Amino acid sequence: MTLLSSTELRKLIKAKPSLLENAVDIETQIQPNGLELTLKEIKTIEGSGAVDFDNSERKLPDGKTLEFGSDGWIYLSKGIYKVLFNEIVNIPMNLAAIAKPRSTLIRCGATLETAVWDAGYRGRSESMLVVYNSAGFKLKKDARIMQLLFYTLDAKVEEGYSGIYQNENTE
Repeated sequence: MTLLSSTELRKLIKAKPSLLENAVDIETQIQPNGLELTLKEIKTIEGSGAVDFDNSERKLPDGKTLEFGSDGWIYLSKGIYKVLFNEIVNIPMNLAAIAKPRSTLIRCGATLETAVWDAGYRGRSESMLVVYNSAGFKLKKDARIMQLLFYTLDAKVEEGYSGIYQNENTE
């Protein structure tokens, strides 16, 4: 596996389909070793969820969409939240991605939790934002909060991601 550089990422952004759609400012979001995703929406996480082996009893918790202030900012108390990104990602069959929070989030006492981004996945993904700081944390709409690191696979996968989150939040 090889981590892609900005040179390779630029080529994939120009491809059809583009690796990243709906970027706020693609030149700012391309980093030496990844692509930054920006904040579209924040929701609370309310109630319990459930995960089983074959997903037949999977249950996602409910939540409410939080509103940004007229100045574009939102204050978050210590706790957990679900964030939705502005960008739609189209991962080719020979790549996978791992996401990491931007270091400023960590320095402010917050972080993001995500799953592996599989080859063949297409969608506007969601991640969990955890605010550990007891004083809370402020975020502005469209803030760059996460970096996706793309890795080439040893071989193209025969079948890409085909779970229920394929094409999520793209409508």
